[in-house]
Amino acid sequence: MVITAAVEGLIDEAMVRRLCEHIGVEVGRVHGKNGKGYLHERIAGYNNAARFSPWIVLVDLNREADCPPPLRAGWLPEPAPNMCFRVVVRTVESWLFADRDRLARFLGFRTAQIPGDPEAVDDAKRTMVEVARHSRRRDVRQDMVPRPGSGSAVGPAYTSRLIEFVATHWRPEVAARSAESLQRSLTRLRGVVEGAR
Repeated sequence: MVITAAVEGLIDEAMVRRLCEHIGVEVGRVHGKNGKGYLHERIAGYNNAARFSPWIVLVDLNREADCPPPLRAGWLPEPAPNMCFRVVVRTVESWLFADRDRLARFLGFRTAQIPGDPEAVDDAKRTMVEVARHSRRRDVRQDMVPRPGSGSAVGPAYTSRLIEFVATHWRPEVAARSAESLQRSLTRLRGVVEGAR
C-alpha cells in the first residue's frame, strides 16, 4: 500500500513518513512543503485525487481555531473516503514533546523541562527553542537556538535536528498517549488504509 501526502514543511514530511512506517504503509509522493497557505489553495485538488487512492494531509492548528473540527470543516467539509486530513494541535513540535523521555535524551536536557501537556502549549516552536537553549550539549544549542541578531526564530540546524529525532528516536505510540490529536490521527490513518486495501 502506498499513500500520497501533502504537508506544510520538512519536519511535517518526516512526521508523516514516520507515522506511515509505524502502521506499515509506504509514502509515495509528498506534495506541498511550502507552508499552510499553499496547501489550503490546493486542498480541493488533493481531495479529488483521494477519490481514487489514499492520501494524508497534515496541517498545524496554530491559533486559527480553538480545536481541529472548525478548521477541518472550513478547509474540507466533505472529505473523500480515501482522505486522511488531520490537524496537529497546535504544531508538529507538540507531537514531538509528547515523547518526553526520548526528546530529553536526544537533545540533552531533563524530562522535567518538557511540557507535560504538549497540546496546551501556545507556541510549541518557541518553547522548543527555549528548551534547547538549556541543553547540556553545546552542539544542540548552536543548532537549534537562533544566533543573536540573526532575525531568525530558530537556529540554523533546527529543522535537521528535529527531522533526525523523528526518523530515528520518536515513538508515535508513546507520543499518542499524551497528544489526543495524534491518537485520533493514527486511528483515522489506519481507517483510511484499511478502507483502501
